[in-house]
Amino acid sequence: MFTVNGQWPGPTISVRKGDTAFVNVHNDGNYGVTIHWHGVKQPRNPWSDGPENITQCPIQPGKNFTYEVIFSDEEGTLWWHAHSDWSRATIHGAIVILPENGTSYPFATPYAEEVLILAEWFNGDVMELIENATATGADPQISDAYAINGQPGFPNNCSNETTYRFPVQYGKTYLLRVVHAGMNEEMFFGIAKHNLTVVAQDAAYIKPITTDYVMMTPGQTMDILLTADQDPSYYYIAATPFVDADVPYDSTNTSAILQYAGNYTPPSSPPYPSLPNVTDRDAADNFTSRIRALASNEHPINVPTEIDTQIFIAVSVNEIFCPNESCGGPNGNRLAASLNNISFLTPTIDILQAYYRNLTNVFTKDFPNEPLYAFNYTGDVGNNTLYPSLGTNVTMIDYGAAVEIVFQGTNVQTPENHPMHLHGFSFYLVGTGYGNFNETTSPQTYNLVDPPEVNTIGVPKNGWATIRFIANNPGVWFMHCHLERHASWGMATVIIVKNGPTNDTSIFRPASELKPCFPNMLNLFLPFWKKRPARVKPFFF
Repeated sequence: MFTVNGQWPGPTISVRKGDTAFVNVHNDGNYGVTIHWHGVKQPRNPWSDGPENITQCPIQPGKNFTYEVIFSDEEGTLWWHAHSDWSRATIHGAIVILPENGTSYPFATPYAEEVLILAEWFNGDVMELIENATATGADPQISDAYAINGQPGFPNNCSNETTYRFPVQYGKTYLLRVVHAGMNEEMFFGIAKHNLTVVAQDAAYIKPITTDYVMMTPGQTMDILLTADQDPSYYYIAATPFVDADVPYDSTNTSAILQYAGNYTPPSSPPYPSLPNVTDRDAADNFTSRIRALASNEHPINVPTEIDTQIFIAVSVNEIFCPNESCGGPNGNRLAASLNNISFLTPTIDILQAYYRNLTNVFTKDFPNEPLYAFNYTGDVGNNTLYPSLGTNVTMIDYGAAVEIVFQGTNVQTPENHPMHLHGFSFYLVGTGYGNFNETTSPQTYNLVDPPEVNTIGVPKNGWATIRFIANNPGVWFMHCHLERHASWGMATVIIVKNGPTNDTSIFRPASELKPCFPNMLNLFLPFWKKRPARVKPFFF
């Protein structure tokens, strides 16, 4: 396994709101790697955002790279992960962002905190798995197990003796920081006989939700209060997949043990939580529809109501034609994916360098604001949009623009839920629905009062989701599906927010030694080009 510091999951990074952390990554592996700080906005600093060949070239074996991770208004739980090929399956960890000194949580301070990371385990080398799938055009191999904090747990016999255990004391309240670091499946999560109170998502506070389960997409984080109020014993903490599409998936479960302190005889068979069925879309919707921003005086929100830039994106799984049915995907073709029927091609020169240094022939500035061909997105789509075009097309947005993006799921190839993630921003999820988005009636359902402020959202199967944000972070920002197989197939694009009118509204200058990223060339730089804040945190991987 390609891991960080010999750990799976990797170490937790703890900071306070507004800190800046410097993380020096040494690559002792066999192939290049980059690290992304998922959900950290990195104001004016795309140089340390991390996606391979989007904002940097990979850190080559035997080399190192120092990331400057600038925290701003995030507070709660985020995470870091590799952003090169499928390395994030084993290279990931949590980021804990505590309140600023002199402030506190918008709820009673918990007795203790615990990080729980959901992940997927592959028996094979994940790099080989994706390289084989890429070579043949077939669907990548599914995972062999799920894990909580690195252990599959019951009912997987391989870790009966090493199941992760979370010790608690009766009557105490704990803050669980749950990270979904899985690759390709949404997950239900719960704890037997215990209620959960969800208080934050993606490092932004929400109105408390009391529930006996949550549903999370890959990339999402949740802060959950748990009160140990049951008879002292063992109780299973479990996660199970949610899949509402006709696709291969890992049907196993994963578990850990909530273990009360005290003198008692441990049960031979601890109670297991009753989680929704794997295909229960109503259960998933019943949870996600309850999420509302806290929107208090101490934690205000600012939802754009007047929109400057509107973008409509059809989200599809596709095929690329292979002569003589010579590939391993459907119909002898190669599996692909697209946004607005363009399957994204990752360049060999990183887009940030090309944009900053005006290099040509790296990307084009013509990603369409709507599909070039309108069709019945969730109905009978025919073959008109089965085969996408290929390109490195980006969207240019003016600094300060109020942006609305409608993601429209489609019935092309295989419809399913798509967790879309945008780097460089948190955004407001103002509406979702099933069927085709209607320009007249769908906006009437928007929540503009207290929509959740998040960085990753699930676009419903054969449905739509609308987000809004202010483009106040200049830079080159990747936007992609967080189902790794879809991202690998090209379900991605790039948003470039132009510089504003002043230095303070423009991208930071890179270090003088930073060179354009060509194949096999390492960009090594320490970005010490501006005054440092007084409070910084150094980390070494």
